[in-house]
Amino acid sequence: MNHYKTEKLVPYIILTVLGIMFLLPLLWVLFASFDPNAQQALKMPSSFTVNNFTSILADPANLRSFGIGLFISLGQAVLVVVVAVMAAYPLSRYALKFKKPFMYTILFMTALPITAVMVPVYQLFIYINMQDSLIGTILFLTASGLPYAIWMMKNFMDSVPLELEESAWIDGASVWAGLRKVVAPLMIPGICTVAIFTFSGSWGNFFVPYILIQTPDKFPASVTIFQFFGNFGMIEYGKLAAFSLIYTMPSVILYMFSQRFMSQGFSLGGASKG
Repeated sequence: MNHYKTEKLVPYIILTVLGIMFLLPLLWVLFASFDPNAQQALKMPSSFTVNNFTSILADPANLRSFGIGLFISLGQAVLVVVVAVMAAYPLSRYALKFKKPFMYTILFMTALPITAVMVPVYQLFIYINMQDSLIGTILFLTASGLPYAIWMMKNFMDSVPLELEESAWIDGASVWAGLRKVVAPLMIPGICTVAIFTFSGSWGNFFVPYILIQTPDKFPASVTIFQFFGNFGMIEYGKLAAFSLIYTMPSVILYMFSQRFMSQGFSLGGASKG
Protein backbone atom coordinates (compact mmCIF):
# COMPACT_ATOMS: atom_id res chain seq x y z
CA MET A 1 0.00 0.00 0.00
CA ASN A 2 2.83 2.40 0.87
CA HIS A 3 4.56 1.49 -2.40
CA TYR A 4 1.38 2.42 -4.31
CA LYS A 5 1.16 5.78 -2.53
CA THR A 6 4.83 6.48 -3.33
CA GLU A 7 4.25 5.82 -7.03
CA LYS A 8 1.36 8.28 -7.00
CA LEU A 9 3.38 10.95 -5.18
CA VAL A 10 6.49 10.80 -7.40
CA PRO A 11 4.90 12.53 -10.45
CA TYR A 12 3.53 15.32 -8.24
CA ILE A 13 6.95 15.81 -6.62
CA ILE A 14 8.65 16.01 -10.03
CA LEU A 15 6.05 18.47 -11.35
CA THR A 16 6.40 20.59 -8.21
CA VAL A 17 10.17 20.77 -8.60
CA LEU A 18 9.84 21.71 -12.28
CA GLY A 19 7.24 24.34 -11.42
CA ILE A 20 9.55 25.91 -8.83
CA MET A 21 12.43 25.92 -11.33
CA PHE A 22 10.26 27.89 -13.78
CA LEU A 23 8.77 30.12 -11.08
CA LEU A 24 12.04 31.34 -9.55
CA PRO A 25 13.33 33.16 -12.68
CA LEU A 26 9.90 34.78 -13.13
CA LEU A 27 9.96 35.98 -9.53
CA TRP A 28 13.45 37.41 -10.05
CA VAL A 29 12.27 39.37 -13.10
CA LEU A 30 9.25 40.66 -11.19
CA PHE A 31 11.14 41.68 -8.04
CA ALA A 32 14.21 43.06 -9.83
CA SER A 33 12.12 45.24 -12.13
CA PHE A 34 10.84 47.19 -9.09
CA ASP A 35 14.13 47.10 -7.15
CA PRO A 36 16.36 50.22 -7.36
CA ASN A 37 19.36 48.10 -6.32
CA ALA A 38 18.63 44.83 -8.14
CA GLN A 39 21.29 42.14 -8.19
CA GLN A 40 21.60 38.65 -9.63
CA ALA A 41 20.29 37.12 -6.43
CA LEU A 42 16.57 36.65 -5.91
CA LYS A 43 15.47 38.88 -3.04
CA MET A 44 12.53 40.99 -1.96
CA PRO A 45 13.23 44.68 -2.71
CA SER A 46 13.81 46.83 0.36
CA SER A 47 11.94 49.60 -1.46
CA PHE A 48 9.83 49.59 -4.62
CA THR A 49 10.29 51.97 -7.54
CA VAL A 50 9.02 52.35 -11.10
CA ASN A 51 12.14 54.23 -12.21
CA ASN A 52 13.37 51.16 -14.07
CA PHE A 53 10.26 51.16 -16.25
CA THR A 54 10.26 54.92 -16.82
CA SER A 55 13.92 54.77 -17.83
CA ILE A 56 13.23 52.03 -20.37
CA LEU A 57 10.11 53.67 -21.80
CA ALA A 58 11.76 57.11 -21.94
CA ASP A 59 14.46 55.83 -24.29
CA PRO A 60 13.34 56.29 -27.95
CA ALA A 61 15.63 53.45 -29.05
CA ASN A 62 13.79 51.00 -26.81
CA LEU A 63 10.38 52.18 -28.01
CA ARG A 64 11.54 51.89 -31.60
CA SER A 65 12.77 48.32 -31.02
CA PHE A 66 9.40 47.34 -29.54
CA GLY A 67 7.60 48.91 -32.49
CA ILE A 68 9.83 47.12 -34.99
CA GLY A 69 9.33 43.84 -33.15
CA LEU A 70 5.55 44.28 -33.30
CA PHE A 71 5.74 45.16 -36.99
CA ILE A 72 7.76 42.04 -37.82
CA SER A 73 5.75 39.67 -35.61
CA LEU A 74 2.30 40.93 -36.60
CA GLY A 75 3.31 41.06 -40.26
CA GLN A 76 4.52 37.48 -40.16
CA ALA A 77 1.46 36.27 -38.22
CA VAL A 78 -0.99 37.85 -40.69
CA LEU A 79 0.85 36.55 -43.76
CA VAL A 80 1.25 33.06 -42.31
CA VAL A 81 -2.44 32.79 -41.37
CA VAL A 82 -3.69 34.02 -44.77
CA VAL A 83 -1.34 31.85 -46.83
CA ALA A 84 -1.79 28.81 -44.58
CA VAL A 85 -5.60 28.99 -44.88
CA MET A 86 -5.44 29.19 -48.67
CA ALA A 87 -2.85 26.40 -48.85
CA ALA A 88 -4.72 24.16 -46.40
CA TYR A 89 -8.05 24.46 -48.24
CA PRO A 90 -7.19 22.31 -51.30
CA LEU A 91 -5.23 19.91 -49.11
CA SER A 92 -8.29 19.41 -46.92
CA ARG A 93 -11.08 19.49 -49.51
CA TYR A 94 -9.66 18.06 -52.75
CA ALA A 95 -8.41 14.57 -53.59
CA LEU A 96 -5.04 15.64 -54.95
CA LYS A 97 -2.79 13.11 -56.64
CA PHE A 98 0.39 13.94 -54.71
CA LYS A 99 -1.24 15.10 -51.50
CA LYS A 100 0.36 12.50 -49.22
CA PRO A 101 3.96 13.06 -50.46
CA PHE A 102 3.37 16.81 -50.24
CA MET A 103 2.15 16.53 -46.64
CA TYR A 104 5.16 14.39 -45.75
CA THR A 105 7.41 17.03 -47.31
CA ILE A 106 5.74 19.72 -45.20
CA LEU A 107 6.18 17.56 -42.11
CA PHE A 108 9.88 17.14 -42.93
CA MET A 109 10.30 20.89 -43.40
CA THR A 110 8.87 21.56 -39.93
CA ALA A 111 11.83 19.63 -38.48
CA LEU A 112 14.44 21.44 -40.58
CA PRO A 113 16.58 23.63 -38.28
CA ILE A 114 16.61 27.24 -39.42
CA THR A 115 20.33 27.51 -38.66
CA ALA A 116 21.01 24.99 -41.43
CA VAL A 117 19.70 27.34 -44.13
CA MET A 118 20.79 30.74 -42.82
CA VAL A 119 24.08 30.87 -44.74
CA PRO A 120 22.52 30.32 -48.20
CA VAL A 121 19.59 32.56 -47.25
CA TYR A 122 21.97 35.35 -46.27
CA GLN A 123 23.84 34.96 -49.56
CA LEU A 124 20.50 35.04 -51.42
CA PHE A 125 19.47 38.22 -49.61
CA ILE A 126 22.76 39.87 -50.60
CA TYR A 127 22.27 38.76 -54.22
CA ILE A 128 18.76 40.23 -54.45
CA ASN A 129 19.78 43.28 -52.39
CA MET A 130 17.32 42.62 -49.55
CA GLN A 131 19.76 42.43 -46.66
CA ASP A 132 19.02 44.88 -43.86
CA SER A 133 15.36 44.94 -44.95
CA LEU A 134 12.50 44.54 -42.49
CA ILE A 135 10.15 43.44 -45.29
CA GLY A 136 12.66 40.84 -46.44
CA THR A 137 13.00 39.58 -42.88
CA ILE A 138 9.21 39.26 -42.58
CA LEU A 139 9.02 37.35 -45.86
CA PHE A 140 11.72 34.89 -44.79
CA LEU A 141 10.13 34.38 -41.37
CA THR A 142 6.80 33.80 -43.11
CA ALA A 143 8.31 31.19 -45.40
CA SER A 144 10.01 29.44 -42.48
CA GLY A 145 6.78 29.40 -40.43
CA LEU A 146 4.47 28.20 -43.19
CA PRO A 147 5.16 24.42 -43.12
CA TYR A 148 4.02 23.94 -39.52
CA ALA A 149 1.18 26.44 -39.97
CA ILE A 150 -0.14 24.64 -43.08
CA TRP A 151 0.04 21.29 -41.29
CA MET A 152 -1.89 22.66 -38.30
CA MET A 153 -4.41 24.58 -40.40
CA LYS A 154 -5.15 21.55 -42.57
CA ASN A 155 -5.97 19.47 -39.48
CA PHE A 156 -8.27 22.21 -38.16
CA MET A 157 -9.98 22.52 -41.54
CA ASP A 158 -10.59 18.76 -41.69
CA SER A 159 -12.84 19.13 -38.63
CA VAL A 160 -15.20 21.55 -40.44
CA PRO A 161 -18.03 19.50 -42.06
CA LEU A 162 -18.02 19.66 -45.85
CA GLU A 163 -21.85 19.62 -45.81
CA LEU A 164 -21.90 23.21 -44.56
CA GLU A 165 -19.96 24.36 -47.61
CA GLU A 166 -22.15 22.33 -49.93
CA SER A 167 -25.22 24.06 -48.49
CA ALA A 168 -23.62 27.43 -49.18
CA TRP A 169 -22.79 26.38 -52.75
CA ILE A 170 -26.40 25.36 -53.33
CA ASP A 171 -27.45 28.84 -52.16
CA GLY A 172 -25.19 30.33 -54.83
CA ALA A 173 -22.03 31.05 -52.84
CA SER A 174 -18.68 30.73 -54.60
CA VAL A 175 -15.80 28.63 -53.27
CA TRP A 176 -14.12 31.78 -51.96
CA ALA A 177 -17.33 32.96 -50.29
CA GLY A 178 -17.78 29.54 -48.68
CA LEU A 179 -14.25 29.64 -47.35
CA ARG A 180 -14.63 33.19 -46.04
CA LYS A 181 -18.17 32.99 -44.60
CA VAL A 182 -18.53 29.32 -43.60
CA VAL A 183 -15.16 27.66 -43.08
CA ALA A 184 -13.14 30.55 -41.62
CA PRO A 185 -15.62 31.44 -38.81
CA LEU A 186 -15.69 27.81 -37.67
CA MET A 187 -11.87 27.73 -37.76
CA ILE A 188 -11.40 30.69 -35.43
CA PRO A 189 -9.85 28.47 -32.71
CA GLY A 190 -7.37 27.10 -35.25
CA ILE A 191 -6.64 30.50 -36.75
CA CYS A 192 -6.03 31.98 -33.28
CA THR A 193 -3.79 29.06 -32.36
CA VAL A 194 -1.66 29.44 -35.49
CA ALA A 195 -1.54 33.23 -35.08
CA ILE A 196 -0.46 33.04 -31.43
CA PHE A 197 2.10 30.33 -32.18
CA THR A 198 3.52 32.33 -35.11
CA PHE A 199 3.56 35.66 -33.27
CA SER A 200 5.24 34.18 -30.18
CA GLY A 201 7.89 32.44 -32.28
CA SER A 202 8.63 35.62 -34.23
CA TRP A 203 8.54 37.88 -31.16
CA GLY A 204 11.17 35.76 -29.44
CA ASN A 205 13.28 35.10 -32.54
CA PHE A 206 16.77 36.47 -32.04
CA PHE A 207 18.82 34.60 -34.63
CA VAL A 208 17.09 35.58 -37.89
CA PRO A 209 16.85 39.36 -37.31
CA TYR A 210 20.40 39.39 -35.96
CA ILE A 211 21.71 37.79 -39.17
CA LEU A 212 19.54 39.53 -41.77
CA ILE A 213 19.48 43.04 -40.24
CA GLN A 214 22.73 44.99 -39.94
CA THR A 215 21.56 48.45 -38.88
CA PRO A 216 21.20 48.68 -35.06
CA ASP A 217 18.34 51.17 -35.45
CA LYS A 218 16.32 48.44 -37.19
CA PHE A 219 16.83 45.78 -34.54
CA PRO A 220 13.65 44.43 -32.90
CA ALA A 221 13.31 44.04 -29.15
CA SER A 222 14.48 40.41 -29.31
CA VAL A 223 17.92 41.63 -30.46
CA THR A 224 17.94 44.84 -28.42
CA ILE A 225 17.57 42.89 -25.19
CA PHE A 226 20.79 41.05 -26.08
CA GLN A 227 22.65 44.32 -26.63
CA PHE A 228 21.22 45.59 -23.36
CA PHE A 229 23.98 43.77 -21.49
CA GLY A 230 26.65 46.01 -23.00
CA ASN A 231 24.89 49.35 -23.17
CA PHE A 232 25.67 50.49 -19.64
CA GLY A 233 29.14 49.03 -19.02
CA MET A 234 28.09 47.30 -15.80
CA ILE A 235 24.81 45.44 -16.15
CA GLU A 236 21.90 47.26 -14.56
CA TYR A 237 19.75 44.34 -13.56
CA GLY A 238 16.73 46.45 -12.61
CA LYS A 239 16.47 47.98 -16.08
CA LEU A 240 17.16 44.62 -17.70
CA ALA A 241 14.35 43.03 -15.68
CA ALA A 242 11.98 45.90 -16.51
CA PHE A 243 12.80 45.54 -20.21
CA SER A 244 12.20 41.78 -19.96
CA LEU A 245 8.85 42.27 -18.22
CA ILE A 246 7.67 44.75 -20.85
CA TYR A 247 8.97 42.39 -23.53
CA THR A 248 6.65 39.60 -22.35
CA MET A 249 3.50 41.76 -22.43
CA PRO A 250 2.56 41.52 -26.16
CA SER A 251 2.44 37.71 -26.14
CA VAL A 252 0.43 37.65 -22.90
CA ILE A 253 -2.01 40.31 -24.12
CA LEU A 254 -2.46 38.56 -27.48
CA TYR A 255 -3.20 35.26 -25.75
CA MET A 256 -5.73 36.85 -23.38
CA PHE A 257 -7.39 38.78 -26.20
CA SER A 258 -7.66 35.66 -28.37
CA GLN A 259 -9.41 33.61 -25.70
CA ARG A 260 -12.74 35.35 -26.41
CA PHE A 261 -12.54 34.56 -30.12
CA MET A 262 -11.44 31.00 -29.49
CA SER A 263 -14.45 30.47 -27.19
CA GLN A 264 -16.76 31.86 -29.87
CA GLY A 265 -15.22 29.54 -32.44
CA PHE A 266 -15.77 26.49 -30.24
CA SER A 267 -19.40 27.47 -29.59
CA LEU A 268 -19.99 27.94 -33.32
CA GLY A 269 -18.46 24.54 -33.98
CA GLY A 270 -20.74 22.91 -31.43
CA ALA A 271 -23.78 24.67 -32.87
CA SER A 272 -22.99 23.54 -36.39
CA LYS A 273 -22.70 19.95 -35.34
CA GLY A 274 -26.02 20.12 -33.50
